[in-house]
Amino acid sequence: MEHKSCQNCQQAGSCRAKESTRIPPHELSEIKHVIGVMSGKGGVGKSSLTALLAVALQRKGYNVGIMDADITGPSIPKMFSLRQPPENIGQGLIPPQTPEGIRIMSLNLLLPHENDPVVWRGPLISGAIQQFWTDVIWGKLDYLLVDLPPGTADAPLTVLQSLPVDGLILVSSPQELVQMVVKKAMKMASLMGVKVLGLVENMSYITCPHCGRNLFPYGPSQAEEVAEEAGIPLLGVLPVDPLLAAACDRGEMALYNGPLMEIMDRILEHLPK
Repeated sequence: MEHKSCQNCQQAGSCRAKESTRIPPHELSEIKHVIGVMSGKGGVGKSSLTALLAVALQRKGYNVGIMDADITGPSIPKMFSLRQPPENIGQGLIPPQTPEGIRIMSLNLLLPHENDPVVWRGPLISGAIQQFWTDVIWGKLDYLLVDLPPGTADAPLTVLQSLPVDGLILVSSPQELVQMVVKKAMKMASLMGVKVLGLVENMSYITCPHCGRNLFPYGPSQAEEVAEEAGIPLLGVLPVDPLLAAACDRGEMALYNGPLMEIMDRILEHLPK
């Protein structure tokens, strides 16, 4: 007989997922808050937002790390020009860090070449994510940001089941299709019992460098309506910033000082303290 609480479940095994126990981190890790950054689909700037949040937190004086859980599409190390592999000290892996002190763990740091593909099935991907939590010595962190892969399949499910995620930041773009997919991610978070901290709409508009007008290449923003309908805060509406794209390409994310940093500071106010 189907359990009463399962009647409205839209994902197989969701009740078991909510009841699952979290996996303890490495014994030498002391992490105060775990924040996931999630999107319903790829290409909306989820990884760049994760990197920007890490830079903003570091500049505020917090100890911060990034777990690149996007196993098959890792991009975080490239944004920070990081190629140093983690150090194996026997007890576990010490993640490399940027000159500013942001600790990063990504599968790309374990590959011979950063452009080598990761052709793995779901169980291997899930196992790698769990090892990033149990086998990596993160040390003392105020915040660990988890860059989740897009969608609602094995990898994000593993993170929400296994890690003590304090909250999720959802990232979308203005297209109606993307908004629909984001709503799926919101429902997944609800099924998993994980709090959604709010929504960020990325690539919402472009400011013309000649006349200063805002142009909306994907149509008018729908962020306020989507956030209101979901009952979550709208954390920010981000423009397309060529300075950010250039910083990502050069691996100089830590040096970025463009207009998006002011929005990052406002987003930080919604993080658990």
